[in-house]
Amino acid sequence: MALFRYKAVTPAGETLEGQMEAASTEEVIAKLQDAGNIPLDARAADAGESSSLLAALTRRSAFSGAQVVQFTQQLATLLGAGQPLDRALQILLDLPETDKAKRMLERIRDTVRGGAPLSDALEAEHGVFSRLYVNMVRAGEAGGSLDDTLKRLADYLERTRELKGNVINAMIYPAFLIGMVFMSLLILLIYVVPQFVPMFKDMGVEMPLITKIVFGLGTVLQNFWWLGLIAAFAGAAWLRRQYAQPDTRLAMDTRLLGIRVAGNVILKLETARLSRTLGTLLKNGVPLLAALTISRNVMGNAALSEAVAGATEEVKRGTGLGYALSQSKRFPKLALQMVAVGEESGELDTMLLKVADTFDVEVKNTLDRLLAALVPVVTIVMTVLVAMIMMAIILPIMNLAGSVQ
Repeated sequence: MALFRYKAVTPAGETLEGQMEAASTEEVIAKLQDAGNIPLDARAADAGESSSLLAALTRRSAFSGAQVVQFTQQLATLLGAGQPLDRALQILLDLPETDKAKRMLERIRDTVRGGAPLSDALEAEHGVFSRLYVNMVRAGEAGGSLDDTLKRLADYLERTRELKGNVINAMIYPAFLIGMVFMSLLILLIYVVPQFVPMFKDMGVEMPLITKIVFGLGTVLQNFWWLGLIAAFAGAAWLRRQYAQPDTRLAMDTRLLGIRVAGNVILKLETARLSRTLGTLLKNGVPLLAALTISRNVMGNAALSEAVAGATEEVKRGTGLGYALSQSKRFPKLALQMVAVGEESGELDTMLLKVADTFDVEVKNTLDRLLAALVPVVTIVMTVLVAMIMMAIILPIMNLAGSVQ
């Protein structure tokens, strides 16, 4: 018998953490499931965090996000066609293109053939399959509907990937444009402007204020550019350290939601993520309180995560989900109204997925509008800045020409 640490969610949505003596990790998970809990993590008590982190770093790249979706879809199809689980995994061994992915599938197959459930085999591949993924598979195994669970999971992953891809694709061009503007201004200030400084000094030209400011900025950047790099790295490290502290992260995320444009996009993204995660879990038979606790852990904004935690406490007291979420005054009214309709009709899971679809479209439309507005704004800003630099150079020359006449 060995000592294991575990973390689980109760049907009431409470998070359990503790230690248990057992012969193996599988026994710990089995005991937690027998008690009606949803296991989140189980490992030997003497296994340090560094070892789990090392495992995550070494195995994370075995499957990319797209490959996880493909694996889930194919496994769901094979199981739906009546193939036994170990046979389905054997068939999927021929599909990965990399040796690393094949070795990972071999480990999963061998674990399943040894009598362990698929969820345990997936959980052993630290960092490849998320906790949400493993818990949904575990719930599907408990309900005897693994193929249907995998189909829902594949749809969830595909929609999530599509939304993330839309956001990234929408930001590529603005990021490239802003980067090019920034580099162009640096080249002008560091290499072009300083060449005029000694020439104007030798001629004794009276320089206007704008010229002095631009020349001074160019000289500082040329001589002390390394200080700017150090300050940027130090500032990024400080922000990262501050963001790692729960209180600071909560305050920063709250302020971020208050920003008119960025906050609106983040709110819609997080609403779509929460709705799709929660709806998928409920479709899979996970109790509402446990689903809320799990969904809270996948949210990226601490302020909204805290709002979900508060809603969970309200639901425990018998309050409806729509009303509970409305108490924080953070979530969109449309989402709350749709959730309330879903509760009244007895189809909360289906309505939550519709909320997710609705806000996926909202995010895409918002990003399209922002992109359409951002390009001309950046162009105008660049034109004004370049014009100021050109004026700083031309005005002394015009003064010199006037004095010669």
